[in-house]
Amino acid sequence: MDQQSIPSPREIEQARSKLGDKVRRTPAWEWKSDIIEKLLGEHSRLSLKLELFQYAGSFKPRGALMNMLDLSEEALARGVTAVSAGNHAIAVAYAAESMGTTAKVVMPKTANDFRIQKCKSYGAAVELVDDVHIAFERVKEIEQEEKRAFIHPFEGPLTALGTATVGLELLQDAPDLDAVIVPIGGGGLCGGIAAAVKQINPECKVYGVEPAGADSMSKSLAAGEPVEIEKVETIADSLGAPHAAPYSFGLCQRFVDEVVTITDLQMAQGMKLMFEEVKLAVEPAGASALAAAIGPLSEKVIGKHAGLIVCGTNINPQSFKTILDNRK
Repeated sequence: MDQQSIPSPREIEQARSKLGDKVRRTPAWEWKSDIIEKLLGEHSRLSLKLELFQYAGSFKPRGALMNMLDLSEEALARGVTAVSAGNHAIAVAYAAESMGTTAKVVMPKTANDFRIQKCKSYGAAVELVDDVHIAFERVKEIEQEEKRAFIHPFEGPLTALGTATVGLELLQDAPDLDAVIVPIGGGGLCGGIAAAVKQINPECKVYGVEPAGADSMSKSLAAGEPVEIEKVETIADSLGAPHAAPYSFGLCQRFVDEVVTITDLQMAQGMKLMFEEVKLAVEPAGASALAAAIGPLSEKVIGKHAGLIVCGTNINPQSFKTILDNRK
């Protein structure tokens, strides 16, 4: 990846200004409690970047809006389309409404009904298909037939520029971070944040975390190129990207220090811990950074100040309860 294709700190600052009040500046909140001391030692610190408080319930509007703000008036008038298990679809629906256009989103039938209804509440048309692979095929048809602009869920310079603003805000609010832990689906969030963090504070470590049942980035990094996995199987459906893509992969390959995987059980345990100790009811992906911090990355963050990206919370009470009840 050449230097010119990497978003610079100045470009990231300009992107944040361009997004303006269409996205919230979410808080970075330091979690101080006895449980953190017991799990990671008394000198360890965790700061949560609370993107669950973002419009549409996740970080996703940042990338969606950066892409849509770049469209011509004619393209915007034709509307947009997207493929997603939920969070990106909701974000595109929200972004389309805020930009005064229409959205048609394709979602797998396994998507949480709460997320489907959330998309519709923002005025989006929703098509349900059998799986994520078919979803990507269907969205291409919509793009060609209806001339809608395709808003990719995790790939491309504009998407990364949007997600990089999460890293910018986090380091502005917590400049002394030793590490940042970022959930990985397709890699757009992690790639953008890592590009921002490493250019602003090169000494700060960036770790990615993905479900063991959706480890496309781990496999891609091992292969040295983006690869597709045969099957996605995880409770964290918003992290269930079936493949990595060149641009976001390139950012992760260049700026991310290490990617680890966690089990669904570890995510469910993280959800329970966040609910009991912080009173936040997050979706599995929203607890993945915490699960990594107290799991496979614990030795890396003991005695350090780590930033955890709490990426979203689009989950209904029934699903939340079911996941915690099945935490065995």
